[in-house]
Amino acid sequence: MENHIELDETSDIISSNKVEGTSVYDSEGNNLGSIYNFMVNKRSGQVEYAALRFGGFLGIGSDYYPIPWDMLTYDTDKGGYQVDISKDLLENAPRYDENSEPVFDQSYGRDLYGYYGVPYSF
Repeated sequence: MENHIELDETSDIISSNKVEGTSVYDSEGNNLGSIYNFMVNKRSGQVEYAALRFGGFLGIGSDYYPIPWDMLTYDTDKGGYQVDISKDLLENAPRYDENSEPVFDQSYGRDLYGYYGVPYSF
C-alpha cells in the first residue's frame, strides 16, 4: 500500500518533483528558464546546486547551467525562484548539455561556486 503525503504549499518544505520545472527569474523579474533538477550531497543531504534549463526553443537545444542553491530565493508572488544573476553572466557560466553531464565532484563544485563568487563549503 502506497503512502501519500500532502504538503502544504505555504510550508518551507517542498517535494522535489514540484521544484523541477519551476521558473527562475533574474532580479528584474525576467524569466531566465526553469529548474531541470537539483543535486543533493549524498552524505550531508544538502542541496548543492540546481541545474537551470536555459536557451534553445521549446526545450530543444537547451543547455543546463548549475547554479549554487544558496543563490536561489523562492518568491511566493512569482511562484518561482529569483536569482541575482544577469543574463550575460549566465550565458558565460559553466554549463553542459544532456549528452555531456559533468562529474559532480568537489573540484567541480569549487570551480562552479568560484565562478559565481560564492564560498564552497561542502
